[in-house]
Amino acid sequence: MIKSQLKQWLDTCFAQGVEQGYWSDAALGSFAVEEPKHEGQGDYATNAAMIIAGKEKKATGNKVNPRALAEQFVELLAANDTLLAKVEIAGPGFINFFLNESVWAQVVPVVHGQDDFFGLAREKNGQRVLVEFVSANPTGPLSIGHGRQAVLGDSIACLLDAVGYEVEREYYYNDAGRQMRVLGGSTQARYLELLGLPFTFPEDGYQGDYIREIAQGLIDRDGDSHKDETDVQPFKEAAEKAVFANINQTLERMGIIFDSYYNEHSLYDDGHIDDVVSQLRDKGLVYEKDGATWFKTSECGQEQDRVIIKSTGEPTYRLPDIAYHREKFKRGYDWMVDVFGSDHIATVPDVMSGIEALGYDKSKVTVVLHQFVTLMRDGKQVKMSTRKATFITIDELIDEVGIDVVRFFFLMRKADSQLEFDLDLAAKEGKENPVFYVQYGHARISSILQKCGEKGVELGSLNAADLTLLTLPEELKMMKTMAAFPALVNDAAQDLAPHRIVPYLQELAGLFHRYYHDHRIVDPAEQELSRARLWLVASLCIVLRNGLQLIGVTAPESM
Repeated sequence: MIKSQLKQWLDTCFAQGVEQGYWSDAALGSFAVEEPKHEGQGDYATNAAMIIAGKEKKATGNKVNPRALAEQFVELLAANDTLLAKVEIAGPGFINFFLNESVWAQVVPVVHGQDDFFGLAREKNGQRVLVEFVSANPTGPLSIGHGRQAVLGDSIACLLDAVGYEVEREYYYNDAGRQMRVLGGSTQARYLELLGLPFTFPEDGYQGDYIREIAQGLIDRDGDSHKDETDVQPFKEAAEKAVFANINQTLERMGIIFDSYYNEHSLYDDGHIDDVVSQLRDKGLVYEKDGATWFKTSECGQEQDRVIIKSTGEPTYRLPDIAYHREKFKRGYDWMVDVFGSDHIATVPDVMSGIEALGYDKSKVTVVLHQFVTLMRDGKQVKMSTRKATFITIDELIDEVGIDVVRFFFLMRKADSQLEFDLDLAAKEGKENPVFYVQYGHARISSILQKCGEKGVELGSLNAADLTLLTLPEELKMMKTMAAFPALVNDAAQDLAPHRIVPYLQELAGLFHRYYHDHRIVDPAEQELSRARLWLVASLCIVLRNGLQLIGVTAPESM
């Protein structure tokens, strides 16, 4: 908000410079206003002079001194003494802006005026985005890795929705193939075992207790009527239904609702797989070798060609993924976001080559790869194995530490960074736990606002509050930090980086907790100052709430 005011004034001064012949309009829209990285460099800074110098040299061939341009810019900027207290030139031509302290109080009425929409778009921009995530085949409960992906994908979707996109969440899965046959065989073996009959457990079968529970459910429903079954299909169908019900229940528990589910098997049934191969073949990008079908990815910028159909006749992951993405394009999305585990890193370039070869714009697809999660307890790694039944499910993790902690902790690191989930820290309910620290800030402010009247100070009208009394460095810092929220949300959405919300909320909560410790917010002897401070912390409460909602974490009013 204040940053945008400064940018508008900068654009105005740039246009004035063009009119006065200081520079051409070649640099129009090319420069930025950013927060400095170091203290003492002002509230904001711009690289405008250096950008203009570069554009002028390119256009005329003449070298231009960016500091000289910066001096001309500063002369034009000085006319706005309401917004700016001081402007300085630094380094090769950076312009540093020092704002009048009174400017920051503007954030308080803006936050309250926009309330739930502060930092968010009120209207949609007309662009449709499909976010695909989780996409786990129904072979077992959601793993910790799937949990991180679920939170990451859902938070990305929330951010994109918050800045105006029309967002759809999609779950892509396969209920056919070897994994599902192994699932059916594992269930059949447990079924026979529970009936006391001879059985052979599949090599590399699924050994989790959930398989035994599924088999027992089949016995409870059908008795021993399947004991002589030679086909694993009935067992596969029962297991798939039970596992998917469990997955959906877990996702709903996490507050994640999908708009659509897409079954990989339909790509075969509807002829999309054969059609993709046919199109690539017509383009001369498919050939046969060693009994397999190869895609000439080497002609699409990759180092080597890739098998898309094995000699057994079974497609590799690349082929259905290419077909699936082609169908996404046909559905008319402006942007497609895929959230995958890092084990997909080798196939992504081939899939992108495939859709490009089919004539689609691969720049409309953005892939977010996340690293794995390591659970830590007592400083030691908790070992996990899905098939050997020594894994911790997302449900078990939620049971132990709560959904708010799970979602917050999964976003405490950038997606492509390894995440160590500290179970001991997550289980704590004190200020050491970062999510409780942030939530307690919201709850504490809520309590202050509810009880201020009991302490002799009524909140009153915001219009009547004298916000010019908010002059302490801590108060200015809180207002500056709140003013940065809209830009943070926009940048995090465009960069698909929900992890940036977490440290921001921690910083904002920390500013409040220290302020609360050092200063009296409600003081009957200082009525006007108390009201100003109450409106300040009330606005901070709104920003905390909006930020927590963006990552799917609750904002409690009491703790």
